Order: sequence, then structure tokens, then C-alpha cells
Amino acid sequence: MKTSKTIYHLTFWVIAYLSWVFIFRNGTLVFTHAITIQFCYLLFISANYYFNALYTIPQLLNKKRYVKFGLCFLGGIVITALMRVPVSIAVITYVFKVKNTRFSFPGIFLDSFVNIFFWVACILAAHLVIEKIRSQLYIEQIEKEKATNELNFLRAQFNPHFLFNSINSIYGHIDKSNKDAREMLLVFSEMLRYQLYECNVEQIALDSEINYIRNYIAIQRGRIDERIVVSFCADGINGQINVAPLLFITFIENAFKYVGFNEDRQNQVSIGLQYQNSNLVFHVFNTKDTFVNQTEKSSGLGIANTKRRLEILYPGRHHLQIVNTDTDYEVTLTLFNV
Repeated sequence: MKTSKTIYHLTFWVIAYLSWVFIFRNGTLVFTHAITIQFCYLLFISANYYFNALYTIPQLLNKKRYVKFGLCFLGGIVITALMRVPVSIAVITYVFKVKNTRFSFPGIFLDSFVNIFFWVACILAAHLVIEKIRSQLYIEQIEKEKATNELNFLRAQFNPHFLFNSINSIYGHIDKSNKDAREMLLVFSEMLRYQLYECNVEQIALDSEINYIRNYIAIQRGRIDERIVVSFCADGINGQINVAPLLFITFIENAFKYVGFNEDRQNQVSIGLQYQNSNLVFHVFNTKDTFVNQTEKSSGLGIANTKRRLEILYPGRHHLQIVNTDTDYEVTLTLFNV
């Protein structure tokens, strides 16, 4: 973005410079004189433009400090016009080598002031018009996004009720002898309720998050191979600890998704939470199957989103370490001062 903006500005000033050269060449100035004089003007005009675009407009004009803006605008032009007087004399004397020339200081200053004022005013006016159009387009985009978000919110009010009603219907049709399926559906319903109704906050009790993790592990136990050993441990946890909701689940999901089914060694998923000295340490480990991980690769979107959440919610207060080898995958996340 910065590079493209720099190229845009350079292109504009090059085009403006060439235009001035060919416009004023048609007058009394020869081509070489026009090149030199217009380059000097370019420096003073561009300096005034950036002074106003970067300071006076955002800090004074946009804040309705009109008198101070007017004084600063005119003051900048007066200063650069005064600076051009000795520059113009030096160019005529030492560059063009015109001898015995009588200089009119008021005349050079007035000519410089008029030219600088005219071009700075025109360029700034174009700048303000462009910024106004950009702002209007941005506001229209925000309004469209707001309308879309409101529509999605209204849809979200309906979908949870539909889901829970569907779950209750399915539960009623499961044979009572199939205890495992009925219990699994109840666990899923509790997890869904937690995501929809309890996670709409910035911080939630860690006990609730642990309960959600236990429910998730219970569902995964029902589908994975018996050869996989699953363990979960939460030490030193109490209801006084709060964390961002659903912060650990992405790593746990990946552990179950990519756990190996090796015949020559134990396959395991190990999950742990430990709280000590105001620091919360989350650890998850899973063995891998080399063949499966070569043919089935994760997009990494969930991990990337979780990393971004950590940067926003725990800036400077977290440390994430991921160790990925040919045989296993391990994540250690430490939250400081929670």
C-alpha cells in the first residue's frame, strides 16, 4: 500500500512538472530555462502541498479551526515565496550566467507568491474533492456492511431455535436402548448452547470453558479408534479465572483431526491446563501418522485466526509455541497475568 501510494505521488509530480515545462516553454523562456525554473517551482509547490495535506487540513481545517488554517496556509506560501527570491537570483546569476542583471526583489516575490498560491490552491482543491469522494464511497460501503450484519443477526435469532428443536426431535426418535447415542446428542446440544448463548462475551469463566472441552472430548471418544489414548488434566483451576471463550478449541480440534493410527507405537492425544502464579498454561499433544499427514494437509485457517485473536486480546501477554515433527505435533500456549 505504501509503495503504490509513493508511486502515485511521484507520477503525479512528474506529470505536473512536464506539463509546466511545456506550457511555459511557449512563452519567452527557452527550453533549458523552463526546465530549471519549473523544477524550482516544483519544490516549493510540493512542499506547500504536503504541509497542508499532512498538517493544516487534518489538524485545522477538519477541526473547524478556519482562522488558524488560513493563517498557516498563507504563511507557508509567503515563506516559500521569500525563499524563492534568493534561489531565483542564484539560478539567473550562476546557472544561466546572465551578467549585469538588475533584480527586483518585490517583483520576484510577488511573481513567486502568485504562482505558488495558484498551483497549491488548485492541487489542494482537487485533493479535497478526491478525499470527499473516497469518504462517501467508504460510508456507503459501511452502510451496506451494516445492513448485511443486521440481516445475519436476524437470521441468527432464528437458526438456534430451529437447531435445538431439531435436536429434540432427533433425540425423541432414538431408541431408548441406544444410550450412547442419546447421551452424545445431549452433550452436543449442551456444546451448541454454550457456543450460541454463553460465548457472546469478551471473558468467560474458565470452568465453563473446561466443561466445553470435556464435552468435546466425550464426543470425540465416541468416534475415534480405541487404539488412541486420550487424556485431559486441569490442575489448579477455580472459578475466579476468566479467559476469552473458545480460545483453545482450535488446537484441540486439530489434535483429534490429525492424530495418527500407528501400529508400532502408542497413539495419543494429551490435553492439559495448569494455572500457577497468575499464568495459565495450555498444552496439547498428539501423535501423527506420516502417511496421513502427507496426503491430507490442513489449510491452517483456524490456527491463523486463533493467532490473530491472541494478538488482539492478549497483546504482549501470551506466548505460543508450536512444535511440529514427523512423529508428533505439540502446542504450548501461555497466558500471562490472567
